[in-house]
Amino acid sequence: MKIIDGKKISNEKRAEIKERVVKIRQQTGKIPGLATILVGADPASQIYINSKIKACENVGIKSFHHTLNENSSKEDIIALIKKLNENPEIDGILLQLPLPQNKNAQDCLNSISPLKDVDGLHPFNAGLLNLSKSWDEIIEKNILVSCTPLGVMHLLLKSNIEVEGKTAVVVGRSNLVGKPLSMLLLSKNATVIIAHSKTKNLKEICRSADIIVAAIGKPNFINREFIKNGAAVIDVGINRTPEKIYGDVNFDSVKDMDIEITPVPGGVGPMTITMLLENTLKAFSNRK
Repeated sequence: MKIIDGKKISNEKRAEIKERVVKIRQQTGKIPGLATILVGADPASQIYINSKIKACENVGIKSFHHTLNENSSKEDIIALIKKLNENPEIDGILLQLPLPQNKNAQDCLNSISPLKDVDGLHPFNAGLLNLSKSWDEIIEKNILVSCTPLGVMHLLLKSNIEVEGKTAVVVGRSNLVGKPLSMLLLSKNATVIIAHSKTKNLKEICRSADIIVAAIGKPNFINREFIKNGAAVIDVGINRTPEKIYGDVNFDSVKDMDIEITPVPGGVGPMTITMLLENTLKAFSNRK
């Protein structure tokens, strides 16, 4: 088993981003800015937000954080977002999900300016991704893509894992991960299968994969019976218990297999935040 070191790859990318921020400041006199919004006091969401604020500080991006009471209405959230849309110092806006009390998150996301949508969840940016013909086009046009899928692609490419012509099975069909990642893998000429909780013969389908992405949200769900030797396994799952964090892959069951795999923690997680920083620079560039 070979570990795909997300922390190392992430640190290398953040060093590059830090250099780009310095150049932007020298050339324009401006500093890219990211606004984060946390509604309520969910402990896991607070951890994520704090990590994002710290990451901004480390690379020199200006951070603007806003906390709203968990009883805030959808209209309250949208009113704040509209103010941030109009603030010239802010290049990116991130609304931390999930929202409490089953508020309609998509209505809130739709109110974010597409130019500041650093999570790639606005229908405009999702549409641009789906209409793109290739990976090169996505990169050249600075399309804002959901951070976790973008991080997964960066891990694959930096680890020299061949994507073109390979069979990739994405287990999970969320708007945040499964769907956009499938489009990104297609853009690199993979043959993509989107599997989910209702898929029949899931083990057999996964065993056909050269690349498996586990994004189903069930701890230790994917074990050695789902994976063939020689595969690359990307574990997107973050399942918190009082004892530890578990991925969607049963790591212990695959330790003796000839595979490449991301650990949890230390795999996809750091890359997600790094791609948020990358998207903030893209948004800065696009707005200028």
